[in-house]
Amino acid sequence: MAGKAVLVTGGASGLGAALCHMLSSCGADVVVGDLNLDKAQTVASLLAQTSGKTHAIGFNVGDPVAAERAIDETIERFGKLDVLINNAGTDITCPIEELDYADWDRVIRTNLYGPFLLSKYAAQHMKKQRSGQIVNIASTAAKRAWPNASAYHASKWGLLGLSHALHAELRPHNIKVTAVIAGGMRTPFLLDRFPDIDVSTLQDPANVARAVKSVLMLPEQTVIPEVMVLPMQETSWP
Repeated sequence: MAGKAVLVTGGASGLGAALCHMLSSCGADVVVGDLNLDKAQTVASLLAQTSGKTHAIGFNVGDPVAAERAIDETIERFGKLDVLINNAGTDITCPIEELDYADWDRVIRTNLYGPFLLSKYAAQHMKKQRSGQIVNIASTAAKRAWPNASAYHASKWGLLGLSHALHAELRPHNIKVTAVIAGGMRTPFLLDRFPDIDVSTLQDPANVARAVKSVLMLPEQTVIPEVMVLPMQETSWP
């Protein structure tokens, strides 16, 4: 990973922050992208103290102009883009009859439309350099369903389909695309919304970050289109 330029969305907390620390410690130049610029800058400053080059960008992944600008800014900063990790995500938990358009749109725009936009612009650059990797952070919610999460399931099932479609489309251009189906993690994404959750059934996000790192460090001749990373006591998967 030494010297590779990596953009991580949702990089200011949870799995995103774990990914930024993990890849930076391996020598990568990491761009911390997040909706909250202040938090992104905090993570970037921590990386700068212990590792290599880093940069923070505050932007909404679902905004077409902002998404394109984030890719351009990464390339301007580090001269290239080797790895895009579509990690930013959001959720709304409520029955379908209570789910309003604004919340549906926010979830789909962040979890599905954002990865589409960023992959679209990243692929344009990666095709020119004849190399690159795109990692889409999905969820067990892309494989099965539970009540009161229709928007989240729709976005993650869609993201898994998008990821496999991009794997087929971009593979001839020497661009690897991988979907990472992550089981429950001890992150604010779950803990802030479900304070009564049994944390013993969740995994450390650093463990998922290690799995992503292993995917990124495979030999050039090998690609993994999909990988599932579960805690040993996973409750959302048999």
